[in-house]
Amino acid sequence: MVNKTALFFSLCACTAAGWGNAAKASASPATQGTQSEQVLELQERLSSIGYLKARLTGFYGSGTAEAVRRFQKDNRLSPDGEADRETVDKLKQKSVLPKNGALEHLAKIIYAEARGESYTGQVAIGAVVLNRVQSPLFPDSIPEVILQPRQFSAVEDGQFGLTPDKTAYQAAKDALNGVDPTNGALFYYNPKLTSSAWSMARPKLKSIGNHIFTR
Repeated sequence: MVNKTALFFSLCACTAAGWGNAAKASASPATQGTQSEQVLELQERLSSIGYLKARLTGFYGSGTAEAVRRFQKDNRLSPDGEADRETVDKLKQKSVLPKNGALEHLAKIIYAEARGESYTGQVAIGAVVLNRVQSPLFPDSIPEVILQPRQFSAVEDGQFGLTPDKTAYQAAKDALNGVDPTNGALFYYNPKLTSSAWSMARPKLKSIGNHIFTR
């Protein structure tokens, strides 16, 4: 049974053309079991002050709810595990966001792997990362998925170190807010650059720009 957990973050985000629905969704209350950029910020803030030991996923699960509950109890708030406005405001007073957090990791891999692609193509790369976080085949945090050895060519060749632009950050946020142009892909490849029989043999889900997305 899913327990609804209200989450109210006052975040300013620039809405890229064509993705208005995702931006509106990000301002709505989250429910346990869903993902959003607000949930990721909540997790990073809780982690920065030692309340969250679970992975940084962007998904509101039982571990995040328990961390919220402990924070509330320590700060004389109603310990119901709901990230309401009072809880979020108190958390912002007590914590800081890391400079090189999970959102930045996601924006960096999007920029490194797809900065020449359309906006949809950039969101698609972010979606693959998040799909892997939820898959038992891969690590269960955003940074660990991205930095897993031999998974992303941009990490291997150093392009991951490039500074992402605003578009990459917005693409990362849209992916976190549930936009998945790939229909659940776990892999992708550029047929012009790869001769991997293993990659090309996987079931194809979508072709977006120069990338073919597979399961």
